Amino acid sequence: MNNIRWPFILMLNALGFALFFSWYLPEGHGFWFTLDASIFYFFNQALIKSHTFLVLVAVTNNRVFDGISLLAMGSLFFWYWRKESATGRRHRVIMGIVMLFCAIIINQLGHLIPESHVSPTLYFSDIYRVSELLHFPTKDASTDSFPGDHGLMLLIFTGFMLRYCGKKAFFIAMIIFLVFIMPRMMIGAHWFTDIFVGSLSIALVCLPWALLTPVSDGLINLLDRYLPGKNQAIN
Repeated sequence: MNNIRWPFILMLNALGFALFFSWYLPEGHGFWFTLDASIFYFFNQALIKSHTFLVLVAVTNNRVFDGISLLAMGSLFFWYWRKESATGRRHRVIMGIVMLFCAIIINQLGHLIPESHVSPTLYFSDIYRVSELLHFPTKDASTDSFPGDHGLMLLIFTGFMLRYCGKKAFFIAMIIFLVFIMPRMMIGAHWFTDIFVGSLSIALVCLPWALLTPVSDGLINLLDRYLPGKNQAIN
């Protein structure tokens, strides 16, 4: 119990709860809705002002682009994996397995929040939709956009990079997060608060209990003990 960073965990939890309830409690979500609407309309109007921007938004919300986000995360992970010894590489792979396990659990916990709403493209009328402006397969709407699953997964990856790979990896992971989450807001498939309130508050509440307690290290050590190939890694 001595290696649990209680003050930091409680501070991050308090920040997460404060962020969420600042959005959840006010009628109509208070100033957050004004911010959400302003951001949505800014990008929505830009769709008809620039064909280049329209095409960019369409392409970056195609399913193929999701694969590119996985490639970006995998490349960062691989960069740190390749620098390790055989034992270190095994540890990195197991860390990745634990990260995926935590992501599944945290994502399920996030969906227990008693809040659900449609994306701004389905909420507002008399707006522009990329799927109607271009004949191109793209995702510009969601019937359940809160919290942002994609943003939450990227934040969990970012947290694990900070915990196990250091500040430089965290900085690069944050760039990956921003690059791959922005298209969702620019096309109107997510509100700003779906990610920067929903996803972020869940990450602030849940991730510290995995990364700042013995939970993640314990799971890594447990898998290291029982998964095959340990002797080969040592040799």
